[in-house]
Amino acid sequence: MKTQRTQAASLALALLLTIGASSFCTAKTFVYVSNAQDGNIDAFALDAGTGALTPIGKAEAAKLVMPMAVSPDKKHLYAVVRSQPLRVLTYTIEATGALTQKASAPLPDSMPYVSTDRTGHWLFTASYGGDKLAVSPIGENGLVEAEAIQVIPTGRNAHSIMPDRTNKFVYAATLGANQVLQFTFDSKTGKLTANEPPAVSPEAGHGPRHLAFSPDNKYLYVLNELSGHVTQYTIDPSKGTLTLVDSISSVPAEAGLAWGAAQAPVGAAPALASVAAKDEKPKVWAADIQITPDGKFLYSTERTTNKIALFTVAPGTGKLTYVTNFATEAQPRGIRIDPTGQYLVASGEKSDRISVYKIDKSTGKLGEPSRHPVGNGANWVEIVDVR
Repeated sequence: MKTQRTQAASLALALLLTIGASSFCTAKTFVYVSNAQDGNIDAFALDAGTGALTPIGKAEAAKLVMPMAVSPDKKHLYAVVRSQPLRVLTYTIEATGALTQKASAPLPDSMPYVSTDRTGHWLFTASYGGDKLAVSPIGENGLVEAEAIQVIPTGRNAHSIMPDRTNKFVYAATLGANQVLQFTFDSKTGKLTANEPPAVSPEAGHGPRHLAFSPDNKYLYVLNELSGHVTQYTIDPSKGTLTLVDSISSVPAEAGLAWGAAQAPVGAAPALASVAAKDEKPKVWAADIQITPDGKFLYSTERTTNKIALFTVAPGTGKLTYVTNFATEAQPRGIRIDPTGQYLVASGEKSDRISVYKIDKSTGKLGEPSRHPVGNGANWVEIVDVR
């Protein structure tokens, strides 16, 4: 009898250990793609071993749903709608990866960029057409339900806004004004205060668009839409001020592109279209920038040539070296790298597919992509790793 009890106890212990190990080792990775023209969000499960995507379903949003952000606790997805009424939608991320809409809150303008502070208590948005930034409160329940508590006028075409990794400083790119704004941030009140100086500027005509921080928070990399250059700045750890280090092109000369010109905001008349049409030389039209979690490689997209550029990042100095570029989806608006640094996912606004690339951990080069159907106007990608 004692032997039977011992065997039963051993079997029970083994079962518990097996279940525990399985639970501990299981990590779920979800990929979300906003489809602006269809007005919905595609959800996928990403297989960490193969990079394969399995469709979970579509979450309804609204026409011109575009930028998205994930809460720091990975429980909510925020999606901005750029059609009337202008608003941000909050979705809960279910255990299956499915999205359930829980809240809607007004925004002061059409916002092409959204992010959260590191505490998950504040939502930042930037308006290209409205030349402004906004801070909205996020409730203790993770929902955005109230209007913005602060709206800050900027120079022309505010295109992105992000906090640094310390959450003490916030930076915003203004494409038309050709500046990177720098703020101090109070995470208790949500208030942004202009730093001293309030902005830094690259050389004329670059057009700052999107931002990426090095994992050690020593450097800020800015992708310039009109030149295709990536500008590197050092971040003063005590003051949060930026100092220019270098600027390097993501577009090789053989691409034959001229520097671009600022585009009209979504929904506005394309005032520069007739001017651009008279010049037959195609223009640089850079879009997104991402850095690997280990800080070794940086990628950016260019929409005229439909390419993803690869840079290596020098240890210590953070300096970039352009390596090569890779063909991708038509008009690549958004890219994301999964938290393990194994895969890069790219969307194309003029493609009905997204591409998943395996990243070579030693060279940063992208393997042959696997392609998966998405909705119309796919533009923004978010990846959530839930353990």
